[in-house]
Amino acid sequence: MIIASSIFLVTLLFVIWQPKDLQIGTTAIIGAITALIFGVVSFNDVLTVTNIVWDATLAFIGIIILSMVLDEIGFFEWCAIKMAKLSKGNGHLMFVYALLLGSFVSALFANDGAALILTPILLAKMRILQLNFKTIIAFLLAGGFISDSASLPFVFSNLTNIVTANYFHIGFMEYLSNMLIPFIVSTLISIIVLWIVLRKDIPKEVDISLLKNPDDVLKNKALFKFSWFFLALLLVGYFIGDIYNLPISVFALGGGLLFLAIASYTKSARAWLTIKTAPWQVVWFSIGLYIVVYGLKNAGLTEYLTQVLTTLSQQSDFVAVVGTGFIAAFLSAFMNNMPTIMIMDISLANIGNEAMIYANIIGCNLGPKMTPFGSLATLLWLHVLAQKGVKISFAQYSKFGLIVTPPVLFIVLLPLI
Repeated sequence: MIIASSIFLVTLLFVIWQPKDLQIGTTAIIGAITALIFGVVSFNDVLTVTNIVWDATLAFIGIIILSMVLDEIGFFEWCAIKMAKLSKGNGHLMFVYALLLGSFVSALFANDGAALILTPILLAKMRILQLNFKTIIAFLLAGGFISDSASLPFVFSNLTNIVTANYFHIGFMEYLSNMLIPFIVSTLISIIVLWIVLRKDIPKEVDISLLKNPDDVLKNKALFKFSWFFLALLLVGYFIGDIYNLPISVFALGGGLLFLAIASYTKSARAWLTIKTAPWQVVWFSIGLYIVVYGLKNAGLTEYLTQVLTTLSQQSDFVAVVGTGFIAAFLSAFMNNMPTIMIMDISLANIGNEAMIYANIIGCNLGPKMTPFGSLATLLWLHVLAQKGVKISFAQYSKFGLIVTPPVLFIVLLPLI
């Protein structure tokens, strides 16, 4: 246990710290190799882990590729300007519309897509609108939060969703039917709580005349219009795939590559550059970190967690669901949500409580917002903002996250009871 825990903690530390720009995937693979050398995991464990995460990671890459191509043709910038124009200069309406846009992007293009692609666009538009620094920070913090709190409705909306759905063999339609109401509740309560907390920093009026016409930012209007049809067709594909038990990556990665090919053919995107800049490190990160976490399972950590969760399952539905959600949330906040979802999934495997499985997902999606290192998306989001000249301190982020997350999490868990 000491060796397995040490390898995990050192690996996680380097993932968060990233000294000398050491890539997260490289760090995770080094951790996995170390676990193999010390006998914490076996080669059979590596094969087991790869079998668990391959579909999730390839699906995630496909979604990001699709998001990158849509970003290239101006899809998200068009949405951001349209959102601002619809507010008619009302700052509070703009705040609400920005969060609704964030929830839409997060649901369809995953939380990382919302955080990494939409954030720079919104930041650029807010600077054009000449909003003050406090207002910009308020919009960014709210947008960062909604990108995770709204990543619930589809299997592909978050990497944690895909990993858990695959682990428990939950179909696309079954997952959606259980998480649609929590998603709606999460979006609405997030907007309400975020507005209450940040309302003093939201301006009453914004001069939207400074923004371009939405259509002017489109690189290819015909492809833009086609993209809406393509997204609808892709959603239908997910439902068809569910009927025939096809891996979600068939449609996520296949759809991403197909749209990339179409965009390249119309000279609206550069295929090689998009594939080259896609976050392939996430593949190595997922496999490597899961192998390290599997070492904790072999050392007995999950047995202890299983005992705690079994005790919760024997209580009322309220205690079981809320308890599981908050355990997952606090573990995610302090040890990152990817290892948490993996450990919790393994621990819940023999309990047989479906509501606790979904509570685990909600906890792992919202809980990371309490600390800057709670999720990979947040770490990358903060890195992108720092590159754009916006620095949010550890204390500032944590204070905001600890105020907003617990009440939102509690209310979102209630529909599962």
